[in-house]
Amino acid sequence: MLVDATAISADRGALGRYVDGLIGALHRADADLAVVCQRSDEERYGKLAPKARVVAGPTSIAHRQARLAWEQSGLPLVAQQVGAHLIHAPYYSIPLRPGLPTVATVHDMAYFTDPEAHNPVRTTFIRSATRTAVRRATRVIVPSKATRDELVRLLGADPTRIDVAYHGVDHTIFHPPTAEERRRVSDRLGLHGRPYIAFLGALEPRKNVPNLIRGWVRAAEGLESPPALILAGSGGWDDELDAALADVPSHLKVIRPGYLPWPSLPGFFAGSLAVALPSRGEGFGLPVLEAMACGATVLTTHRASLPEVGGDAVAYTEPGVEDIAAALRALIDDPERRRRLAEAAHARSREFTWAASAEAHLAAYQRAVEQ
Repeated sequence: MLVDATAISADRGALGRYVDGLIGALHRADADLAVVCQRSDEERYGKLAPKARVVAGPTSIAHRQARLAWEQSGLPLVAQQVGAHLIHAPYYSIPLRPGLPTVATVHDMAYFTDPEAHNPVRTTFIRSATRTAVRRATRVIVPSKATRDELVRLLGADPTRIDVAYHGVDHTIFHPPTAEERRRVSDRLGLHGRPYIAFLGALEPRKNVPNLIRGWVRAAEGLESPPALILAGSGGWDDELDAALADVPSHLKVIRPGYLPWPSLPGFFAGSLAVALPSRGEGFGLPVLEAMACGATVLTTHRASLPEVGGDAVAYTEPGVEDIAAALRALIDDPERRRRLAEAAHARSREFTWAASAEAHLAAYQRAVEQ
């Protein structure tokens, strides 16, 4: 099969971690594998999958519009050149005339269920691409049962053509950290041992960060040593964010460190009192799983796929301000509960592996070829 990795951004993001984890696991499963990628990723995939044929696309596909145009003609040509029997398009859009079976990954339905929380131009594209993939792909892979059910409910997708393949987590990267790893992250953030609540993700409306900020402020009321709030991750476009930050009392500390390198994430997650990810909905919730793998106490919502990932090993809240405040304060005041949840989270994270994900993908590929 040919896996199209040309949409991966330089910061790797959730899509990059999905494709990287899957390609590495497919290689270890001795799959007959080819990968097409951007030139900047050619060496990376050569190391991840040494036995795979790695093809770098033209330089122009570093630009989104050029990549989407190339996808229609260049991707089928590469598939022909490498003798692929199937194309896996892991990011919504697919070639309309591939000339061979095509499998598409649909990550979530947020652009249908919560369109006002996204950039209008991007929403129009993703909705159109998703409809096309559901209609024309031989099979569709989704990362959760919740996403499968929403595909069927909202787009009338045929459930017999949808395969659920949970994401995995790289336990060599995401692991319970040492005390020294925690200290380094704390010092880098300028906290020097001060307790904090952690958030990691894009600052976009779906992630519900303004309500997290307001909920944290209320949870911190009356505390002698209130925890700081660390909002890590890439930028975004949440119009409410600045207003929420402006209302933070002067005695409370918010830090926005931006991108954190992967080696620092175990110390960041597990060094916190809690990792708060009160999203309004996710197709899977990879940061939740990665924090769990680091042995962190996680607070998330009951929405969409998140209970499939967290099970009984995380704390839950509704996405409103008062709910987040109450849930955060309960965790801050109960170190024994935090410890139990952290232990349960790490144990549950071991159930999610890229090997299992690759096995589910391979089964979907086989069904597509036989269909």
